[in-house]
Amino acid sequence: MAEESPPSILVVDDEVNIGRVLAAMLRREGFKVKAVLDGAEAMAELKLRPWSLVISDLKMPRVDGDQLLEHIQEHYPDTPVIIITAHGSIGSAVEALKKGAFDYITKPFEAEEIRAAVEKAVRARALNASALHGAGRGGAGSTLSGRYGMVGDAPAMREIYRVIERVASQPSTVLITGESGTGKELIARALHAHGSRADRPFIRINCAAIPSNLIESELFGYEKGAFTGAEHTKPGRFELADKGTLFLDEIGEIPLEMQVKLLRALQESEFERVGGIKTLRVDVRLVAATNRNLQEAIEDGSFREDLYYRLNVVPLRLPPLRERTADIPLLVEHFIEKYNARLSRAVRGVSEAALELLQRYPWPGNIRELENVIERTLLFADNDVIDEDDLPPDLKASDADGLPIPALHLPAPSGEGGLKDVIREATTRVEREYIVRALEETGGNVTQSAKMLKISRKSLQNKMKEFGLREESR
Repeated sequence: MAEESPPSILVVDDEVNIGRVLAAMLRREGFKVKAVLDGAEAMAELKLRPWSLVISDLKMPRVDGDQLLEHIQEHYPDTPVIIITAHGSIGSAVEALKKGAFDYITKPFEAEEIRAAVEKAVRARALNASALHGAGRGGAGSTLSGRYGMVGDAPAMREIYRVIERVASQPSTVLITGESGTGKELIARALHAHGSRADRPFIRINCAAIPSNLIESELFGYEKGAFTGAEHTKPGRFELADKGTLFLDEIGEIPLEMQVKLLRALQESEFERVGGIKTLRVDVRLVAATNRNLQEAIEDGSFREDLYYRLNVVPLRLPPLRERTADIPLLVEHFIEKYNARLSRAVRGVSEAALELLQRYPWPGNIRELENVIERTLLFADNDVIDEDDLPPDLKASDADGLPIPALHLPAPSGEGGLKDVIREATTRVEREYIVRALEETGGNVTQSAKMLKISRKSLQNKMKEFGLREESR
């Protein structure tokens, strides 16, 4: 499901005034906000509509913050949760982080602290927090989830199952590579859940979601007074993952200056908090993932070669959907089952013509795109069998390389150049349209767009500059 704009935030606190203050503060930042008094009311709201973020107090009557967090983790795993806690209960908040909370803030809180935490959570959700959801996560009642909760029996998937079986209980670092939307987080969670650390914390951080000036404190924590706004000592993700698994998603986006410190932490299993002098040691199993070609990043100087070899102990490539089209019928059936339950529909399946079209389309957005198509189709389908005409037009108007063919409206030849000018102008317009659509399909990822267009990353950047297309910072 596409991220709504503006994002919606559910505030849960039994102190009415705190709920009102938070709601007013967030509305001024442009968010849609609703405040409720306890976890029971929050659960009722979560049933009615999706929420971009939940901010919840820990101590509440009826259903407290811990119970609410567990409920959200089970039923709405894509929804990040920020915990509010009193200064004396920081230990409880840290435990909540180990259970899957995105972050915590302490009372009394500053507006800037709230703003930073919310922006990180919303950005993380938008960037790739739905990767697990988009990879066919088996929900309650699902009958189609295969081994390790994944759907698929193509040879490439069987090889992935074999690797998980062999390395899940080993301490070796795993580097998962694959395009956006292929389900890299699902693999990381499978490695944790089926290994010897399954009863220990699984801590995830999306490196692309954290501003470069905050990534060190997020990874290693900070001491009280380390910088303006550091009102108390806060552990980082490495500490939280001690004895468990640390999943560094989008590892290719870590700033170059931080890569040295990360390498030391991985090699020596030790680090210092920001502003601290005490060296801390941890026992962490690391799993990293990226949709970037790290060898190309090494060549262009944006990724350290020594860090790459430290991460690439057990490489695991997750294939794009176009390389496992035999799994599409299983995935379609799985998503129909899932959204029949979620949307109260009774669609029985897809016609042969529709399935053939789904298998021909190259799915640049991978499994996440397929899931979105099935959800959208179920919403508007009039019959109990999805036919070719029920599918989005883009699937029917695609060329062999998977990009929708741009509509071309040619002007009549005029001026001195005549037909040559028309051809030049038309070529430029088509070229720009292909680039725009490739960027849209990959969520602005320049490397993946260049692969889709079969040109070099540098050539694409030059064309984007020529056409006035801004490259998003990642």
